[in-house]
Amino acid sequence: MLGSILINCWIALISFTAYFIYAIRNPFAMPISTILMSLGIAAIAFIVAFPLRYVLGYIFYTPEEIVFSDDNVEVGETPSPAQQPFVQQNTTSTVEFADESAEDVAQVVRTMMHRDDELVSNHSS
Repeated sequence: MLGSILINCWIALISFTAYFIYAIRNPFAMPISTILMSLGIAAIAFIVAFPLRYVLGYIFYTPEEIVFSDDNVEVGETPSPAQQPFVQQNTTSTVEFADESAEDVAQVVRTMMHRDDELVSNHSS
């Protein structure tokens, strides 16, 4: 479903206001009946907004892309999760680095590489 219940409330409020303004222009309008009819129209608009949001969500739905993998699997062999013929494309971005400066990220990478070099030199001794 597209949006939230807050959108339904806004649609109900707008429909209440529109009908109330339309109905109150009548010089013979009774206040109680005008308010009750406006509330009824708002309730109908609130309920109608649910299928409308569902249809809009269905129209604008875009599934994640599936990319075909070139890994071949032998016949009769059960493929491991890494060898599945369809691999879901990773759509992550660098949003997590938006708050950090480039120098901080570079320093972290240098520190990690330095630790890897220490581990390799310790194991070879």
